[in-house]
Amino acid sequence: EVQLVESGGGLVQPGGSLRLSCAASGFTFDDYAMSWVRQAPGKGLEWVSAISWNGTSTYYAESMKGRFTISSDNAKNTLYLQMNSLKSEDTAVYYCNGRIRMRDTWGQGTQVTVSS
Repeated sequence: EVQLVESGGGLVQPGGSLRLSCAASGFTFDDYAMSWVRQAPGKGLEWVSAISWNGTSTYYAESMKGRFTISSDNAKNTLYLQMNSLKSEDTAVYYCNGRIRMRDTWGQGTQVTVSS
């Protein structure tokens, strides 16, 4: 069974940092590009970042550039998102996502709340 499980969310003060993880199972992780997508309260899905299948290329939404870093550890079948200089507007549920075997696959999400 193909599965993505996010973790690492929580409550953090503005300016703080968090590292999200997405544990993948049921497929060959390093065959696929992966993304992080978020959904803020009352808003639609927003693409955050993506990484190529071999980890050599990374992409970021403009507002995340310089603050967020996407990475992957193929030995651990895990995707990461290091988030620094967090702002209140980063409050959202964060999902990892990949088009696995031609199916759009999502984790259950992890809540990130940025508040003092």
